[in-house]
Amino acid sequence: MRIEEELKLDYSDVLFRPKRSTLSSRKDVDLNRTYKFKYSRNEWSGIPIMAANMDGVGELGIADALSTNEMITCLTKQHDVKKLSKYKNLKKNYKNIALSIGIKKEDFENLDKILKEYSFFKFICIDVANGYSEHFSSFLKKVRDKYPTKTLIAGNVVTADMTQELILSGADIVKVGIGPGSVCTTRIQTGVGYPQLSAVIECADAAHGLGAHIIADGGCTCPGDVAKAFGGGADFVMLGGMFAGHDEGSGKIVKSNGSKYIEFYGSSSDTANKKHYGGLSSYRSSEGRTVRVKYRGKIKDTILNILGGLRSSCTYVGAPSLKQLSKCTTFVRVTKQFNDTFVK
Repeated sequence: MRIEEELKLDYSDVLFRPKRSTLSSRKDVDLNRTYKFKYSRNEWSGIPIMAANMDGVGELGIADALSTNEMITCLTKQHDVKKLSKYKNLKKNYKNIALSIGIKKEDFENLDKILKEYSFFKFICIDVANGYSEHFSSFLKKVRDKYPTKTLIAGNVVTADMTQELILSGADIVKVGIGPGSVCTTRIQTGVGYPQLSAVIECADAAHGLGAHIIADGGCTCPGDVAKAFGGGADFVMLGGMFAGHDEGSGKIVKSNGSKYIEFYGSSSDTANKKHYGGLSSYRSSEGRTVRVKYRGKIKDTILNILGGLRSSCTYVGAPSLKQLSKCTTFVRVTKQFNDTFVK
């Protein structure tokens, strides 16, 4: 047993230090990025925010809305050829859609079927809760060997060494985050995790040294957290809870005490396991919660709120573009972020 005593930080532990700026307006900030990926050599341009591959978020309706702003949606693993065949905007939006798979034999088979029918997809997200297993790295290599021109996203991990391992195994983009999500209970059930801002900073440094990229996945509760993730070096930021509760997610609306809600749950929750796998296996426990999110209507206003906050963050620190944000970032450690007197 050993203890690492170096301080590790979450988004709530810091604020940006404001700096002089030459920007005259928020509208002058450029949020678009262009990336060329290490192995696939594909290029992508847009605003590097992603919808998580969770029920009610990683859906085709969300993909329509996010593609309007050149943002990416990682579809849930349940999207197969039949489901995709009903999507009328597939060829229009495919460049901003990632297919998601697990690491079972049937996942690989489903991927093969989709790509035989729709070879134009560029992104594949290989997604597991624990990216530290040898089996995961081996599976990643297998996908890379078969699909050398696809941009592979792999995760989740939270440390520099495993970020490097996944990149060397074929990942173009590493997904970073264990336990910070709003409906994730991994830290409670297992005692495993890593404060998200420190994970992003350390994993970004490791990935960029190898010419690859990372996604900050989880832990964002507000637009300011999205900005902090980018300030910490994330290339993409993935959002689940912040995109939940909207019409485009196709969730069932429930009325209670005069208010409307939509059910939202973690991908490893009892609810998700019952829905997709016939129940929770006897050898494991649930690592996700099920909650009711207040119904929020169309997602457009949520997107504009996030992008507006991100532009403001850039103006406060003097960054003319999102690309420059991390270079202009100085974080200040804090014990309190904001005045919550009137927060219920």
